[in-house]
Amino acid sequence: MIIVVKSGCPQEEIKLLCTELRRWNILPEVSRGENKVAIGLVGDTAEIDLQQVQNLSPFIEQVLRINKPFKRASLEFRYGEPSNIKVSTPSGNVTFGQNHPLVVIAGPCSVESEEMIVETALQVKAAGGHFLRGGAYKPRTSPYAFQGHGESALEWLATARSVSGLGIITEVMDASELSAIASVADILQVGARNMQNFSLLKKIGATNKPVLLKRGLSATIEEWLMSAEYILAAGNPNVILCERGIRTCDSKYTRNTLDISAIPVLRNLTHLPIVVDPSHATGKSELVSPMAKAAIAAGCDSLMVEVHPNPQKALSDGPQSLNFASFTEFMREISHLSQFFGRWEQHQPCITSKQLSINSEVSSFSLR
Repeated sequence: MIIVVKSGCPQEEIKLLCTELRRWNILPEVSRGENKVAIGLVGDTAEIDLQQVQNLSPFIEQVLRINKPFKRASLEFRYGEPSNIKVSTPSGNVTFGQNHPLVVIAGPCSVESEEMIVETALQVKAAGGHFLRGGAYKPRTSPYAFQGHGESALEWLATARSVSGLGIITEVMDASELSAIASVADILQVGARNMQNFSLLKKIGATNKPVLLKRGLSATIEEWLMSAEYILAAGNPNVILCERGIRTCDSKYTRNTLDISAIPVLRNLTHLPIVVDPSHATGKSELVSPMAKAAIAAGCDSLMVEVHPNPQKALSDGPQSLNFASFTEFMREISHLSQFFGRWEQHQPCITSKQLSINSEVSSFSLR
């Protein structure tokens, strides 16, 4: 249940209203949008009469029930307004949201060495990216595959963050690693295999770090949103959804199937920002650009793509990774399309062929 408060309602009146609501053994959560203020009622509200709530204050505009199983994640919980999630990075604040410029996240599947991740970070920054992704701890299908460098990789990511000014996104696989990862990462990633690891979601929800929640390999949209609800219910409102492809009937030509339709569906269901990962979805570098463009046209708020200095020698996910030259060209292509849809930073011009040449020359970094 949510209460929509009339415009101009005094702050003291909202406080008094919340005090009265707590006497009914329910928790009021105040949500402030650009135009309105809403109070979400968390708890057993089934027996509460809507008119009884309406009579609590003359400043109440409307009282609505939320019938969906995901309460806090529902669009109604924000009375139809999208969430804007602001993330602080060394270069300044970056906002994920429907009415903000497209955010680009890029980097390798795994952090392989300090030199490699710093070099990649500089390339991502030069091409116009906002965040560096890279796995310190990697979930792999085979127990014999490369699992990541762990704490050493976190130190290398911290160096890359300092040198490039990019924000850092890296995956949390186990709650025991949460504190160490949170000290480095600006956004915590929950991978597809952990989407329904509810104990991990609760612990991540207890932090105030923004969370990138990837859709499970075969998860329905409702299951995905219920996982987001675990994080939100634990007290963390900063959840970003990431569509990364799901398993369907055809795995011969693509790694997974990128569910482009999930973007407009989510727009009607939730206020949370939407990221699309065409790299994991397709599994092939040549398919990343066309699927990214489709995602932009469908209305995504951010893209996550894999970039590696030498994909042929990558320790994981090389076939789906763009090299530096391909990533710079990719940024040039999406900058024009994003500008067409009004999702490109106003102060950031579309990348030109000349800039493409300049960026391609940034090819190495010597550690000091």
